[in-house]
Amino acid sequence: MWNQVSRKRQSKQYQIISAEACESMAKRMEEEYPDRFTFHPTKWGKFPDGTDNIEIGGFLPHNLLSGEHVLFLASFHNNEVSLSQFQVMICLLQSFIESLTVVLPYYPVGTMDRVTKEGQVATAATYAHMFSSLPNCGRPTRLMVYDLHTLQNRFYLHGNAVASLQTAIPLLKERMRTSEIDCVAFPDDGAAKRFAALFTDMDLEIIVCGKTRGEGDSRNVQITDGNAEGKRIVIVDDLVQTGGTLYECGKALKEAGAHSANAFVTHAVFPKESWRRFAAGGDRACFDRFWVTNSIPNVTDNLPDDDIFEVLDLMQIVIDDLDHYSSA
Repeated sequence: MWNQVSRKRQSKQYQIISAEACESMAKRMEEEYPDRFTFHPTKWGKFPDGTDNIEIGGFLPHNLLSGEHVLFLASFHNNEVSLSQFQVMICLLQSFIESLTVVLPYYPVGTMDRVTKEGQVATAATYAHMFSSLPNCGRPTRLMVYDLHTLQNRFYLHGNAVASLQTAIPLLKERMRTSEIDCVAFPDDGAAKRFAALFTDMDLEIIVCGKTRGEGDSRNVQITDGNAEGKRIVIVDDLVQTGGTLYECGKALKEAGAHSANAFVTHAVFPKESWRRFAAGGDRACFDRFWVTNSIPNVTDNLPDDDIFEVLDLMQIVIDDLDHYSSA
């Protein structure tokens, strides 16, 4: 019976609607799997006053979406595009589709899940409320997120949306098997508790780092568990912003005798092009390789090809995960 269910899942065909930033992936999915995916380009226009003038593909000259499974590739890299995409999701769900699966690899509000004073907005909760308030097409909207920063955010969703938590760690493990990496390090105990179990099938040294308070407001990163001497290390975390903690971790590992230090994050946020500090000649150029995924395409599309950065493509793992409801 399981084989029958598995074959049914893998034969499910999807009509793809995509945010502008994800159109490259949508086109490649259709090109490589034409029997399973059909991409319908959407016109993300604006009226002269700046409001949305959107025309969703797949409706004209014939309606090809009603009664179909729809896959929406989303990118919430700023507030403006996020609102536009919510409007498209609402329209799709009101168009008699069979189901809606939203692939949102990077959930940008995952770090804002609590407040420290009255009046602050916990945007992780408000975004979850908007997803939960989407129209019902007969079954909940599936929201696929990769390496969600705060795992309990999944429970903020209710009613008409369900989180499907996935991980991009298999992409890193593929690279590690073809490299000389023999050690995985985590910048803090939280990252270790979250990701260490995903490497138990590999013969690796595990190192855990932690922050200690220095003079004034300074924070120092030290190794709290493990031995870096002579190791070829990759530091693993879910995301990078300006990268201060990653840099301090890499520096501590090298000072402890590491042969080499590398880094992997699923989400390369890098506000204000802060990646430049890690590139060759930058003041944080301490890594041999810096692996990221294309979960935020408007950032990773601008990373240099001839430097330390390597962008790992999420497309194949997204396709595989459509048939598996949780891997994180």
